[in-house]
Amino acid sequence: MTGLNLSEWALKHRSLVVYVMMVAVFTGCLAYFRLGRNEDPSFIIKTMVVQTAWPGATAEETMKQVTERLERQLQETPHLDFLRSFTQAGLVTIFVNLKGSANARQVSDTWYEVRKSVGDMRHTLPAGVIGPGFDDDFGDTFGIVYGFTSDGFTQRELRDYVEDIRSQLLQVPDVAKIELLGAQDEVIFVEFSKQELATLGIDRSALLAALQAQNIVRPAGTIQTGQETISIRVSGSFQSEQDIASVNFVAGGRTIRLSDIAQVRRGYADPPQPMFRVNGQPAIGLAIAMRDGGDILALGRNIKNAMARITADLPIGIEPVLVADQAVVVDSAIREFMTSLLQAIAIIMVVSFISLGIRPGLIIALAIPLTLAIVFPIMEIARIDMQRISLGALIIALALLVDDAMTTTDATLNRLAQGASKVEAATFAYRSHAFAMLAGTLVTIAGFIPVGFAASSAGEYTFSLFAVVAIALLVSWFVAVIFTPLLGVVILVPPKQENSSKPGRIFRFYRNLLTLAMRARWLTIAISLALFVASILAFPLIPQQFFPASDRPELLVDLSLPQNASIFASEAAAKRLDAALAADPDVGHWSTNVGRGAIRFYLPLNAELPNSFFTQAVVVAKDVAARERLQAKLERLLAEEFPSAVSSVAPLGLGPPVGWPLQYRVSGPDVERVRETALKVGQIIASDPRTKGVNFDWMEPQRQLNIRVDQDEARRLGLSSQAISSVLNTVISGATVTQVRDDIYLVDVVARAVDEQRISLTNLRTLQVPLPGGRTVPLGQLATFGYQQEYPLIWRRDRVPTLTVRADISGGVLPDTVVDALSPAIDRLRATLPASDGVAVGGTVEESQKSRASVLAVVPMMLFVMFTILMVQLQSFSRLFMVVSVAPLGMIGVVAALLLSGRPMGFVTILGVLALLGMISKNAVILISQIDAERAQGKSPWEAAVDASSSRFRPIMLTAVSTVLGMIPIAPTVFWGPMAVAIMGGLLVATLLTLVFLPTLYVTWFGEKGRAGASAASPS
Repeated sequence: MTGLNLSEWALKHRSLVVYVMMVAVFTGCLAYFRLGRNEDPSFIIKTMVVQTAWPGATAEETMKQVTERLERQLQETPHLDFLRSFTQAGLVTIFVNLKGSANARQVSDTWYEVRKSVGDMRHTLPAGVIGPGFDDDFGDTFGIVYGFTSDGFTQRELRDYVEDIRSQLLQVPDVAKIELLGAQDEVIFVEFSKQELATLGIDRSALLAALQAQNIVRPAGTIQTGQETISIRVSGSFQSEQDIASVNFVAGGRTIRLSDIAQVRRGYADPPQPMFRVNGQPAIGLAIAMRDGGDILALGRNIKNAMARITADLPIGIEPVLVADQAVVVDSAIREFMTSLLQAIAIIMVVSFISLGIRPGLIIALAIPLTLAIVFPIMEIARIDMQRISLGALIIALALLVDDAMTTTDATLNRLAQGASKVEAATFAYRSHAFAMLAGTLVTIAGFIPVGFAASSAGEYTFSLFAVVAIALLVSWFVAVIFTPLLGVVILVPPKQENSSKPGRIFRFYRNLLTLAMRARWLTIAISLALFVASILAFPLIPQQFFPASDRPELLVDLSLPQNASIFASEAAAKRLDAALAADPDVGHWSTNVGRGAIRFYLPLNAELPNSFFTQAVVVAKDVAARERLQAKLERLLAEEFPSAVSSVAPLGLGPPVGWPLQYRVSGPDVERVRETALKVGQIIASDPRTKGVNFDWMEPQRQLNIRVDQDEARRLGLSSQAISSVLNTVISGATVTQVRDDIYLVDVVARAVDEQRISLTNLRTLQVPLPGGRTVPLGQLATFGYQQEYPLIWRRDRVPTLTVRADISGGVLPDTVVDALSPAIDRLRATLPASDGVAVGGTVEESQKSRASVLAVVPMMLFVMFTILMVQLQSFSRLFMVVSVAPLGMIGVVAALLLSGRPMGFVTILGVLALLGMISKNAVILISQIDAERAQGKSPWEAAVDASSSRFRPIMLTAVSTVLGMIPIAPTVFWGPMAVAIMGGLLVATLLTLVFLPTLYVTWFGEKGRAGASAASPS
């Protein structure tokens, strides 16, 4: 090779290179401690929530007049994947989901466009619509959650303390935001007896107007004197419920005190807002989110120290309970991964020392920390934290990065054995292998391109795998050509001739096997191809998976009552669940969210929006084994004790959130036909014994009381439907009259009827409706009453009513397996549906297919980059074909390893298999380059193939063995295990085929027949 020899340059500038090595180690140590720590890599939840209210409208009116108009506008959103909405009577919630290919800047710009476009069409919505409101922080993660319980304190007193604690914690470094959970807003109720008001002839609306007028805030002017400015304030604003009760007003010529005709009391929102319970006790929670790029371990320490100071000042009776602590989880995960990393380093060092000897092994051992020391600062610059993906990538990269150092060291040793000086031997490695190693390194990195550029949430989640491996491999090449030669000159000594001339038994066996394979070359090629075809045919036998469940001890317990259930019913169910959890020895602690899902305390959590019928408990078992036992017990308990509820018990998942594992979406314009089809789909799913808990995201209608007003009679009496609705709303639900400004709170003053009149449906007939002249008339005189049914909510997807049939699956069975089994029956059902209706697979299977498609879409780019690098290095179509023919043979080992171990082919495993193509190609490139180098010395193709293969046998096998053994520490893990097993099996088999099949193919291609003399020993 001509041009600059980096190894020679390094040896001529030894002091500078040593200085750079020292700086690299120092900055690497510094960067290691400064790198952010997190549980999962950050990825954008590409969902915005748009909510709009239209009080008083029916579900159908809301859907046609509000949902439809908003969705038509939102369908013009750039990068839109799909819209998903649910419509309730008077309330619309729309999820705007962007495509996985949208990057962070596009997502931010798109949310601005959504706000702007909806704002522009706001005037087209019906009168009385409130909103729309927007939530684009749907993906915020609140990794630390405290619950505060109280004994002997009111809810208001507890909230005062929690608000003060919140203010203090907001000052802690790295805290981005803090949300309150379960806090109930105070309300002052003014409760009238409708009969008493009618008897006294009091106009309720005039009374409420008087309350509003007294409490209003208006400027009374200022007086400017020559010396000062004096503000004028008019008294009358309410400071407490006593001020309201003491209000006097004139009615019928008399002065009446409000407390004489109404009960004025302070209470809490009715019905309650979503509630939060800790270990079975009512509580208020504080959920703490970390700023982007923060260190969760540092945040955890700072919060812990702050809470220690705060707790010391809390009165006895108020107890903080740490409900979720991501810092502890991350600390444990990082310690486990660092242990795995150290184990991998130790394994590779042992392999190096045993196979190469003490001195060469020491060079490999020094190359590892040198490489990592340079990788850490680059990770810091690239803002790649220490998290699940990057730490796993370091272990995978570690097994690969020793390859170049081993190649350089082995070439130097061989040159020394031939009598060359240390300097000449060290620079020879660069001349003979540097560019082949660089091409191989780039090819290996190219194998990870689908990881880095897959346009999906799963691809974004695993991006740091590509980034870290690419950084580590490039750095390892520079270390191998700059630092390793310098270390070799200092550490290596020429090997003793008597040892170098005695090939070992393994080496002799390989030479004999290679010679035999080359002589029976057609049989060798046929066997290799047969094994490859067999692996392809056996591939469908491997179970398919998206992402596995987490190894955290938490369980998510979902409890959905019928969708017309009140929050009081959900609270009663939550208390029953709490009682069961309190008696279970496998439970460490738990928190219960009534009327909403758990806040996103874990990034891949499938967050649920507030709904009065929904309860979610986060149960932390004492360990993973206890979690498994607890899951089985809870599933039995919920089936037996909560038969009318849709329940689910599941561990936390990894990867992008998907919800129920088995989902089918039934869609069509006719709601009734959609229901009928969904019931048929449910029957098909339930027919498979591996499914359980079949349910629907909406299905059953609810009762509705319909008051039909005689409009002619109403007009004769001077009434309107609006006036009647206003009276009913005030009496039954209550109308907010004004607000009391109490410290930092705004307390609504709500006027309504007393309980016995408000909650009795029979009393509605005798409800006294005020007439314009001051008289009243019973409601039954001008209206009739009847019941009808309507759906409590309707889900839509892309403006089409969509009913999702959901189910859980038995343990050990993967969703893909069940979907494949159900496909024939589902296809037969599809064939009977009108063209406007459809049944689509959703959930885990759909997300898996989309993510795999995003990876496969990048494979052509990966192959183009690989072929280009190979062509630049080999500059021969025949040699390119040989490399390409060897690379897929790794599937033989992949399929065998996964089938024997029972591991599934998941998303991460697919990435590993694609990366394996690059690893195999690297060895093939270096081997073919070595064969060509041998031929350049005048050897025949047969002799060149045997000698080159013999020369490369040790470094290739050492690298393969180091890679395989280096992945042992992560092979048992849930997340990385299948990928590690696939790479271990694939690389081991592919390495053997590279050393046997590739030389055979080379000799076959160039037509050289076997010669007995070709088995002479070559330098070892």
